[in-house]
Amino acid sequence: MSDSLSVRKGTSRHRDPALAAAELFQSLDQPDTKLVVFYCAADFDLPALATHLQRLFGETNVIGCTTAGEITPQGYLAGALTGFSLASPELDVATEVIALDPFDSVASGSVVTKQLKTLGTRAGLPPSATDTFAFLLIDGLAMQEELVVSCVHQHLQGIEMVGGSAADDARFGATHIYYRGKFRQNIAILTLVRSDLPFVAFRTQHFTHSNKRMVVTRADPARRVVYEINGLPAGREFARLVGLNIAELTPLIFATHPVVVRVGGQYFVRSIQKVNDDESLTFFCAIDEGIVLTIAQGVDMIANLQEAFDKVRATLGQPQLVLGCDCILRRMESEREGIKDQIGDILKANNVIGFATYGEQFNSMHVNQTFTGIAIGNAG
Repeated sequence: MSDSLSVRKGTSRHRDPALAAAELFQSLDQPDTKLVVFYCAADFDLPALATHLQRLFGETNVIGCTTAGEITPQGYLAGALTGFSLASPELDVATEVIALDPFDSVASGSVVTKQLKTLGTRAGLPPSATDTFAFLLIDGLAMQEELVVSCVHQHLQGIEMVGGSAADDARFGATHIYYRGKFRQNIAILTLVRSDLPFVAFRTQHFTHSNKRMVVTRADPARRVVYEINGLPAGREFARLVGLNIAELTPLIFATHPVVVRVGGQYFVRSIQKVNDDESLTFFCAIDEGIVLTIAQGVDMIANLQEAFDKVRATLGQPQLVLGCDCILRRMESEREGIKDQIGDILKANNVIGFATYGEQFNSMHVNQTFTGIAIGNAG
């Protein structure tokens, strides 16, 4: 393969679907396009937007999803349409859909195997972790991320994967994935990208564990609801541990006081979505009974994010493009702390195109309050 790659990025702040689609297409259209990825505000007229995108891009491989904020060449925006295109005669891409209603692990494993075989047949050599990465977009309200990520990662044969859960700007009503000309629900889209260019998968979270631990003593993992912590009503006990009354628990409080779980010597965030009328807690991730959770302590988000990109640049140099997935709770916290523009400037400086999610994927884990990304470098 050649080490050439053409990346085009674009954004439209038009609210009219026809104008927004036309502006994005004008920015992204290029010869030999192998993949177009876009992110859009959930309050667009989605059927109209889909019609215009399909008309303009035709048979090009286009995927996308709705968001809780868009990471654009202009920084962090809300209510926009943004995306990128990748083009090269040698770049190879395989995209397939994974059904979530119901989710079938055998069929989904076969989808991954099919993609690997497709890339291997076209190149004459099987894809590997050195030349291929995986990118997942998934319906953020289907509550199937853990099952999908575990299944897909098991079949990827060591290839690294990042991804994000589609969002609808904290409405929690309906999230959509765009595939083959239509916005759809209850699906995931897995894309494998093969190139000789250097790339790195990475994640960062601006929290460290504390000594405040709690045990989940009653839960419904399928619904992501925790009823009891330490044998007491979950909401009331969590409020006590963070020094608040249950009436004071809000999304911003949950963003400030996430919980983490230790897996394989590393800590992963498990964020709380809301407190319910029965004092149970709904999480953004499945939580099993018996799991020991630790309330996390925050560190400087700006410094943490800058450090993450410093490490990327030390590995790759300045990235041509970063496929970024940033948790909605990070966006909310940055807005509350008045640092959203500074966060956006870091993302812009590192060529990130992405979105605010309802959850992030990193290899075999579904996580929250995390930034995950794939950075693509230039030829060495």
